[in-house]
Formats: sequence, structure tokens, C-alpha cells
Amino acid sequence: MRGSSSTPSSSDGTTRSWIIAGAAVAAATAAYAVVSRRRPARFRSRVVGIIPARFASSRFPGKPLVPILGKPMIQRTWERAKLANKLDQLVVATDDKKIAACCSDFGANVIMTSETCRNGTERCTEALQKLTKKFDIVVNIQGDEPLMEPEIIDGVVMALQAAPDAVFSTAVTSLKPEDTSDPNRVKCVVDNHGYAIYFSRGLIPYNKSGKVNPHFPYLLHLGIQSYDTKFLKIYPELPPTPLQLEEDLEQLKVLENGYKMKVIKVDHEAHGVDTPQDVEKMERFMRERNLS
Repeated sequence: MRGSSSTPSSSDGTTRSWIIAGAAVAAATAAYAVVSRRRPARFRSRVVGIIPARFASSRFPGKPLVPILGKPMIQRTWERAKLANKLDQLVVATDDKKIAACCSDFGANVIMTSETCRNGTERCTEALQKLTKKFDIVVNIQGDEPLMEPEIIDGVVMALQAAPDAVFSTAVTSLKPEDTSDPNRVKCVVDNHGYAIYFSRGLIPYNKSGKVNPHFPYLLHLGIQSYDTKFLKIYPELPPTPLQLEEDLEQLKVLENGYKMKVIKVDHEAHGVDTPQDVEKMERFMRERNLS
């Protein structure tokens, strides 16, 4: 939450990641400064971070509670998110008592939500309605991204503050060659002004040769996203859209309904945890960089 920034790791790779993430934040800050001269002084100033967490994942039941080097993954995500400077409040939203008990044990604020929430965005919407304070921006912080840099959280907030024509912001990073065919790694394409054009589980763009172009800067979507709260309140009322259903990607419903989504590019090496096999990869990544 609002406070001092975290200290970068001594690892060259992690330090580089934080430096580039910081550059994205700096760019967002500059854009925000320009827009601020034309907007009310407190435009989208009140920000809450919500970590949606459910136990009944189809691919990985109980995922938020899985230990990552001895700590529950949801705890690692919480501790990382608390280092962000732009959050006025941080909560976990869950429909599971085991997750709620775990979060309470390490000091997290928990909001219980319905089991009928179809995705993380709807869970954030319900949690927002149960908060006593009013907020302008909700940051949906994925519980399966335990190494998300706090600078990236701040970056998506400032990107949305600097783009009054957008209702949504998110982040992308470079796609690794080994992930081009992995449907769990969502790809993204953006326009020349930094707005999202499309997201897909398949490789995009897909050239006529049918082969990966080693020189093309393919983009990987990171799960973090922020919303204008006025939009978030109407999001559940929007009917599911064909592309959203086909790709099983909730952000496509935003685009299909004609809303704009701002995207920032960052350097982020660690992947999220989508399957049990990803736990070993995450722990190996952390050991190699001396991340406890």
C-alpha cells in the first residue's frame, strides 16, 4: 500500500526487471502529469487493490494455498502487493473459508464473496460493493502472480489515471520463445497509442508461413489489470461475448463492447502459476535469484 518502495534483488535479472518496470512507471507518471493539467485534481485518485482467490480452480484446485518455498502463494502475493505506493487499501476477496482463514493468519484483510462469481473481475465487483470506503480505481491483482513487482501495480494505476478515455488498464511483457504455443500464456497485440487490440491464447499475430518469427516482439499478457469503478459496476451486467467465450478471456468482453483498454509494456521475468507443474518452475526461478 502507500509507503516505501521495496528493495530490488541483487540478481542482475531481477534488478533489470525492476529498472524496466520503473521506466514504465516513469512514462506513466509523465503522461499522468500532462493529463492532470486538464483533469480535476483528484481524478481517479482513490485506489483499492483486490486479490481475488478461489479454491475450486478447474486446472489447479486449492492453488492460492499451495506452498511456494514454504509460504502459501496467496501470502507471497499479498506481501508483494503491499509494497505498491499507489494503493490506499488492499484486500483479498474469496469464497472459501480455508483461504480466508489462511489470509487472516498472516494479517490480510479478507472479504467473503459469492461462489457464483464467474471470474476474478466479478469477484472484484462484489468485493468493491462490500467496502465501506469509496474508490475510483480497482486493481485486480492475480493471486497466482506471487512475484509481481509493486512498480507494475503502480504503473497500471497511473496508466489508467493518464487515459481518461480508457476504463481498463493492464500490462504486457516480452513473450519467451518456449511459451509461443502454450495456451496458458495469453498473448496481446496493441495499437500505436498503447491501447489493446486483441488478446488470445494462440500466437498473435500469426504470419502466413505458420512459423514463429524470431525477430517479432510478441507480447505476453500479465494478469494484473485495473478498472475505473464506474465501469466495474456495469461489467457484470454486460452479456458474455462470442470472443470472450471462445478464448475464455474476460478482458475480451471489455473490447467487444467497444471500451478502451490502456496497456503498458514492462520487463517481468517470472510467470504466474497456472498448473501444478508451474510451482516447481516458480521455486526454481526464486532459488536461482536468491528470492526468499
